[in-house]
Amino acid sequence: MSRKKMTMGLIVANRGFFPDHLAKSGREEMLAALQAANIDVVALSPSESKYGAVETRDEARRCADLFRRNQDRIDGVVVTLPNFGDERAIADTLRLSGLRVPVLIQATPDDPKKMTIASRRDSFCGKMSACNNLRQYGIPYSITTLHTEAPDSPEFNHDLQWFAAVCRIVNGFRNLRVGAIGARPTAFNTVRYSEKILESQGISIETLDLSEVLGRIDRMKDSNDQAQAKLASIKKYVDSASVPAAALMKMAKLGAVIDDWMAATEVTISAVQCWTSIEENLGVVPCTVMSMMSNELLSSACEVDICGVLGMHALQLASETPSALLDWNNNYGSDPNKAVCFHCSNLPKHFFRSVKMDFQEIIAGTVGKENTFGTCVGLIKPEPMSFARFSTDDTSGKMRGYVGQGRFTDDPLNTFGGAGVVEIPNLQRLLHFICEEGFEHHVAANLSTVAAVVYEATTQYLGWDVRWHNRENGAC
Repeated sequence: MSRKKMTMGLIVANRGFFPDHLAKSGREEMLAALQAANIDVVALSPSESKYGAVETRDEARRCADLFRRNQDRIDGVVVTLPNFGDERAIADTLRLSGLRVPVLIQATPDDPKKMTIASRRDSFCGKMSACNNLRQYGIPYSITTLHTEAPDSPEFNHDLQWFAAVCRIVNGFRNLRVGAIGARPTAFNTVRYSEKILESQGISIETLDLSEVLGRIDRMKDSNDQAQAKLASIKKYVDSASVPAAALMKMAKLGAVIDDWMAATEVTISAVQCWTSIEENLGVVPCTVMSMMSNELLSSACEVDICGVLGMHALQLASETPSALLDWNNNYGSDPNKAVCFHCSNLPKHFFRSVKMDFQEIIAGTVGKENTFGTCVGLIKPEPMSFARFSTDDTSGKMRGYVGQGRFTDDPLNTFGGAGVVEIPNLQRLLHFICEEGFEHHVAANLSTVAAVVYEATTQYLGWDVRWHNRENGAC
């Protein structure tokens, strides 16, 4: 998938009785920092306001009008304080613009050698006033790691990348359409969810009955161009040398039907009824087709776990790499901070050390081996990982969840499906939290360290009740 280039609105704050030249140089420094980060900018020019900064009510309105004209492409807003800045103008600009995007507040540090009236900034203090006013206006915002950071500093560049990831999540969840392909497996009450709560968050569910999928597959000829293209993609994607040709053709048709439906309904991500109707009525598992979607950043979760795929999507938006849905599945010996994460499996190829297509050993005992080809089998790469789980809390009418980080290890593991040993500090405390709060046994995972990004986006901007494991003193 092509990745969208980010665009930030820029507010350069100024305050008249502070040195004006700082607003001029501060604007230029921030524009250079954003350009170096490959981020497009929407900002007032020096011809539209004094130094292209915002101080007066009139300048705030002009900047707000500019933002409104570009609202379809602005992903977030960076507020830079090269001097104290006018806190009212900042808040007024954001309110008048009507933008509902994340906001990052940056303040440029003073130089102890330049503390005279000619060059003193006082951004250190001005940042507090700016945040105070935004809080009064009810406008959510994010702050940099250090209270003051120079635009050209490594610290600000790191925070800018973090903020861009926050923007991707927040904007990626607005007007999100999720496909529910098939009914929830009867035995999986754990993946029940509230469509109405999701709809209140701007997340819509588009359903597709498996009978429609199977009917479209039945009417599709083997020679169909889309089916043949998908067959070639499957063979290129994963080693399928031991899989019968007839099974591969069924997978290709399944993939072609799902692709067509997702495009027609503008669905971005999906969750699929992966057993046992597809095995009994089509004669394959959908794992490889789902793995391919997730690997292309179109996350797909098994067992119609809609909230599970939302976790996958958040992690994928943050890291811009594929996510997987796993079970918190087994202890690993006697180590309290290690566990086995497993699925049977539709993990994206991105996760594996090496992978091949095989049959699904768990379901084979019920529906027969010949009906279960299509799983992606292998061990997960030993890399850092982030995890997330979201749920709809029907009793309180809100979204809740948890996020955290750990790492997949290279510990030996002799099993089937897709699996890896994960090590998470204070894992027992996390497991207690999951059980005490009644969370599901599924968890989304990503080979990255983006828990802080997901936490900021979901709590600060989406308004969800999310805990960050190990954020403070090892507590959930």
